[in-house]
Amino acid sequence: MRTNIDIDDKLMQAAMEAGGFKTKREAVEEGLRMIKRRKAYDALLAAYGTLHWDDSDDGWAQWRAQQASLVNESAPSPYVPVPSAKRGRAK
Repeated sequence: MRTNIDIDDKLMQAAMEAGGFKTKREAVEEGLRMIKRRKAYDALLAAYGTLHWDDSDDGWAQWRAQQASLVNESAPSPYVPVPSAKRGRAK
């Protein structure tokens, strides 16, 4: 999308030097990406303290048992072939 904007020259120069950008476009696009990432980071920070992590051996054994039971419950029943009827020509 083509857009014309008026940006402070000193601010743009400082951003280009700090980020090692060769063009103004690179600097502006990276700034927009940073704003987008910030929203995701805010969501992660909001989740702080809401998750429980058990990294003990017992915790992992319990997790593996849960995963195995989920796989067994969702596994389709074994395929049982149905004998096909003899097909004859219609008269």
